[in-house]
Amino acid sequence: QVQLVESGGGLVQAGGSLRLSCAASVSTFDRYVMGWYRQAPGKQRELVASISSGGDTNYADSVKVRYTISRDNAKKTVYLHMNSLKPEDTANYYCYARVGVTFVWGQGTQVTVSS
Repeated sequence: QVQLVESGGGLVQAGGSLRLSCAASVSTFDRYVMGWYRQAPGKQRELVASISSGGDTNYADSVKVRYTISRDNAKKTVYLHMNSLKPEDTANYYCYARVGVTFVWGQGTQVTVSS
């Protein structure tokens, strides 16, 4: 069974940067679509970014240009580079792995952006 462990969240001032990491414990990591959702208090979970097994990426309009998702299949890790952070980016960020209709979720990492 796939397990995902996120790291890299924290407190940052507006305009700052953070890098989130998500390490997967699965031998077939390169077959998975990987991505990040986020959820702020009182709001619905929002898809932030995803990256296919072939490296194709998609981003929410709210983070385009500012965020970059990447993956290192050798390290079985997906990254989310977040630049020019805004207070409205404050949320719990969840990594996910998908193959077919099967989703696996990480435990989440908190990102807080102060104004």
